[in-house]
Amino acid sequence: MKGPFTVIIVDDEAPIRKALKRVLKYEPYNVIDFGDPLEALDYIKDNPAHLVISDHTMPGMLGIDLMRKIRLLRPNTVRVMLTGNANLDMAMQAINDGAIYRFLTKPWDNNDLLLAVRLGLGHYETESENRRLLALVKKHQAVLDELERKQPGVTGLIKNAEGAIVLGENDNEEALAELEKLGQ
Repeated sequence: MKGPFTVIIVDDEAPIRKALKRVLKYEPYNVIDFGDPLEALDYIKDNPAHLVISDHTMPGMLGIDLMRKIRLLRPNTVRVMLTGNANLDMAMQAINDGAIYRFLTKPWDNNDLLLAVRLGLGHYETESENRRLLALVKKHQAVLDELERKQPGVTGLIKNAEGAIVLGENDNEEALAELEKLGQ
C-alpha cells in the first residue's frame, strides 16, 4: 500500500482509544484520536482522513450520525464503526446507507481490526485509482472529440493486423501534427 495514510479514531473512552492506537502502532499510519465526535468532525472539515474508526454510542453525537456527516464532507474517507452495543438493524442500515464500510463489535479481535483497516485502505486506494483513470479517460475522450472536430473522420481509424493505425497517404502529416498538438 502507498501512504502515508491518516487514520482517525473517535471514541469517548480514553482506554479504548489507547488500545486501538496500540493495535495500529506498528502500521505505517498517522493515527489521530478524538474523545469528542464534534472535535473529530471539526478536524476532518479541514484535514483529509483516509479512514475513520468510530464508536457508535457517544455523548453529543451517535457514531452513525458522525459517519454520515463525514461521508458528506469527505465522501472518499473509509468509515469503520466499532461498538459494544451491536444492533443488527442499525448495522445493516448503516452499511446499506453507505455510511460505513465495515462494522466491528467490542471487544474486537486485533487481527480482525487490522484486516478491516488494511482492506479499508486498500479500498481507498482502489477507488482513488479508479477516479484518476476515469478522469484520464474523460481527458482522452475530449482530445479525441477535438481531433474529430478539426479532422472529421479521423477517429474512425483503420488498424492493420498488428493494431497499428493506417492513415491515407495525404492524411499522415496533418493528422500526426494535430495529435502532437492535442496531446500536449
